[in-house]
Amino acid sequence: MRLDKFLSNMGVGTRTEVKNLLKKKQVTIDDKVETSPKKKVNPEVDIVKVNDHEIHFIQHVYLMLNKPKGYISATSDAQHKTVLDLIDDYKYLDLFPVGRLDKDTEGLLLITNDGQFNHELMSPSKHIAKTYEVISQKNITKNDINAFKVGIELNEGLAKPATLVQGDELNKSFVTIYEGRYHQVKRMFHAIDNEVLALKRMSIGDLQLDSTLAPGEYRQLTQEDFKQLGLK
Repeated sequence: MRLDKFLSNMGVGTRTEVKNLLKKKQVTIDDKVETSPKKKVNPEVDIVKVNDHEIHFIQHVYLMLNKPKGYISATSDAQHKTVLDLIDDYKYLDLFPVGRLDKDTEGLLLITNDGQFNHELMSPSKHIAKTYEVISQKNITKNDINAFKVGIELNEGLAKPATLVQGDELNKSFVTIYEGRYHQVKRMFHAIDNEVLALKRMSIGDLQLDSTLAPGEYRQLTQEDFKQLGLK
């Protein structure tokens, strides 16, 4: 990889800013000053420093975000705040949300720059479970639970069987779905003559939302998290 591209990709600055750093002899490779932006580097082997600060190579990032209400699941938007506006780090790595949560939905959202990771989690053939906490207008009934178990009829066809469980408070329940249709949980509740007042995603697969993350906070995924997702 060209030196200027590596430094730019790692967030040191724009290509122009990087070239200025090189001209000022502020960049070293293995403790030797380098001034050429075309110099080839192996980021996983060479020690690159800017003003004696080592620039570590990061290829892929995997983050767990506790998404708050009011943010859309997109990389950019002219009118609304996006979930990437909450991420202070790694902005130079072309991050994007894995799947989506509606603007007024909160909870577990994964952020990455790894397309394969996104595909493995979002592919319809994977049928990865997603569980949501629902605050609804009415309390759920046994008939509702059975209806979800059979499959709710939506405009585009029958939804896959889902699990609906009564929560420990009135009008609170938990629903687990195995697909990701547009506004799916809200439309399923509407189909049983109920309305969703608040929605929060609690888990993806066996990966639970970290209870220590306040809304808007995030952390990197651990190896245990990957195991919970069934990926590593």
